[in-house]
Amino acid sequence: MAEKLKFAFSWNASCGGCEIAVLDIDEIILDVLEKVDILFWPVAMDFKKSDLESYEDKSIDVGFYNGAVRTSEQEEYAHLMRKKSKVLIAFGSCAHLGGIPGLANVSNRDGIFEKAYVSTLSTVNPSRVFPEPESIVNGKKLTLPEFYDDVKALDQVVDVDYYVPGCPPPPDLIAKAIDAIIKGELPPKGSVIANEKALCEECPREKNKKKIREIKRVHEAVDDGETCLLEQGIICLGPVTRGGCGARCIKANMPCRGCFGPVDKEIDMGASMLSAIASIIDEDNLTEEEQKKLVESIEDPLGLFYRFSLPVSLLRRVTLGGGNDE
Repeated sequence: MAEKLKFAFSWNASCGGCEIAVLDIDEIILDVLEKVDILFWPVAMDFKKSDLESYEDKSIDVGFYNGAVRTSEQEEYAHLMRKKSKVLIAFGSCAHLGGIPGLANVSNRDGIFEKAYVSTLSTVNPSRVFPEPESIVNGKKLTLPEFYDDVKALDQVVDVDYYVPGCPPPPDLIAKAIDAIIKGELPPKGSVIANEKALCEECPREKNKKKIREIKRVHEAVDDGETCLLEQGIICLGPVTRGGCGARCIKANMPCRGCFGPVDKEIDMGASMLSAIASIIDEDNLTEEEQKKLVESIEDPLGLFYRFSLPVSLLRRVTLGGGNDE
């Protein structure tokens, strides 16, 4: 019998959905476990950091790191997983792009702490006590990970071999990735294990190259269920987002928000989406002032166009200063 492959899973700055997604492959996991030993998976079994540290370097065949890097502990795990793994996979949107935690890059540590521990209506903290990396309590030293100013994607900290995108990655994509690993059929290093073309290529909705005269939020529109959401004035990031998810959100009558990240050679998803919107505005029937109002009607453009990708965008962060309102 061939020696089993050795896997490890590490959960960092994320919601935990990627961990659950691994179990969503259902009975396939039983076939996987016949060929794979899991050496580290704290969310599922009683593993400690010392277990991961005890393994010889490169003794783990594949390490799956999910979540962004927000703290010193998560950075330490990134380096540890890289050191112990022959192949390191950025698993899910947060590891791949920075994800929703990356939206915190609109502020910094001081601004976030001020908001969380002082200025919220339910907080009473007149002494302005904030978390510190080291504190003395009853004569004993307590430590916390350092909270960084920036949220980073995994490849901004360590070298990454492959990316499995999604928030979370869909079960069929996870199964495809694991099957490729087991069979030794992984694509070239640096590949995103998903489609190379935009989501629009696999979207089932009818596209008529219709120009738009207004922007609507989802609750403001009556979706006809058949035609392109963008052509109905509902912003959908399908044109700039990598396919491979099976258009799950769109099939549920919800627009794409970009969790699979940019297509190949795309430099900045947000800028590209703004360009896409500009190209479908009905310039012939709208005055310049009306066009301007149309663009200004887009609610929360940063949160919309960079929901998953702010840390890896050209912006990367909004401000290096303090305060909640910058």
